[in-house]
Amino acid sequence: MQPSPTHRASFSIGSEADARRVVDVLTEVFFDGDAAVAAFERPDGPWDVTLHFAEAPDQAWLRELIVTSAGNHVAAGLSFDTVEAKDWVKASLEDLVPVPAGRFVVHGSHDRDRVAPNKLAIEIEAALAFGTGHHGTTRGCLLLLDHVLKSSRPRNLLDLGTGTGVLGIAAAKALHRAVLASDIDPPSVRVAAENAVLNEVGNQVRVIRAIGFAAPDFGKAGPFDLVLANILANPLRQLAGPMARHLAPGARVILSGLLTHQAPAVIAAYRARGLVPVKHLRIEGWSSLLLRKMD
Repeated sequence: MQPSPTHRASFSIGSEADARRVVDVLTEVFFDGDAAVAAFERPDGPWDVTLHFAEAPDQAWLRELIVTSAGNHVAAGLSFDTVEAKDWVKASLEDLVPVPAGRFVVHGSHDRDRVAPNKLAIEIEAALAFGTGHHGTTRGCLLLLDHVLKSSRPRNLLDLGTGTGVLGIAAAKALHRAVLASDIDPPSVRVAAENAVLNEVGNQVRVIRAIGFAAPDFGKAGPFDLVLANILANPLRQLAGPMARHLAPGARVILSGLLTHQAPAVIAAYRARGLVPVKHLRIEGWSSLLLRKMD
């Protein structure tokens, strides 16, 4: 049976910073599996942004979204066409190069042979291309994890809001220890568990569905020496109290998913619970924070 065509929307934008800003907006709007979003630099300088849809998108609504996030001049170049269904994920991922972050390299299956043998390779295939490690928040978390591991070897590990599982997988690969990973979204729980198996740490990364710290698993696995949480600013502020109660003395916490202007409020919420900032990375307008709980 011939596969049904999928639908593609494409436009060009002037700079990498502009492309990443627009892709950040698009990946926030579309749920996992609704669209594959990718941005690639052209040899002549501008960037091409492409979205692939399994179902025909609302063209007027999408054009208005591009107007809002990038301006009329960009939206004027928005075009629509169809491609074969079997090509839509490949077309979004095949041109993405491996992403280095300290000792870690995040890559797709097409780049397995491009990872240096002295690096910890994390293979992630996600419906949204910028969920594979190309997003500044993921890179920031991995860089901070690498920084932490240069001076300590935490024992009890938590990846809160795991998404594709990339952070929990990275911690398990680096430390060869069990990691508890959680997410509120059932599809994310499934994907993270599958990615852990793909990366040969399925016996170390245990993925559960949980809202905040409500599940009894957190009490059984804690107190935690290291927590990774790449979520969003508002949930991070709300979780400051519950997280502090699940931390061991001297624990490290890596937080991201917040825009740089949101970082002070998040830092204040955690400082009020006895966590002090140690390091602050700013990548492409996003902040990643390393905090330490006072002994």
